[in-house]
Amino acid sequence: MLKRRNLLLAGVGGAALFAAWRYSLPAATAADQSFKVAHTDAEWRKLLTPQQYSVFRHEGTERPYSSPLNDEHRPGTFTCAGCQLDLFSSETKFDSRTGWPSFWKPLDNAVGTVSDRTLGMIRTAVHCAQCGGHLGHVFNDGPKPTGQ
Repeated sequence: MLKRRNLLLAGVGGAALFAAWRYSLPAATAADQSFKVAHTDAEWRKLLTPQQYSVFRHEGTERPYSSPLNDEHRPGTFTCAGCQLDLFSSETKFDSRTGWPSFWKPLDNAVGTVSDRTLGMIRTAVHCAQCGGHLGHVFNDGPKPTGQ
């Protein structure tokens, strides 16, 4: 005999299975695309420091407040560590209080984005448009004018 409790448990179990399936679907990554600047894995290792390589090529995360770019406040342009493409103007840099350099707008045609479903959430990963290097993630809790 069906009981209300069994129906509730079945519904909760079904929702949990759906969520597990939804977040396990493979997402497109920058690594799935081809870029104007490309190197072998060995070449990337030679071009980048171990920390840069981890973040840039494998979407690793540097420790908060460990980047010297956090304290960089001179006027100018921030460029890609992998291909030297101009990415962000210093005029769009802001202190997000997250421990990572943050910008509310990239330069035109400088970055690409893909949906990132790791860590049980959906977020937007940002990469260099020219070489595909991972630059971080966009969140919708930033300052005006974009809120990102």
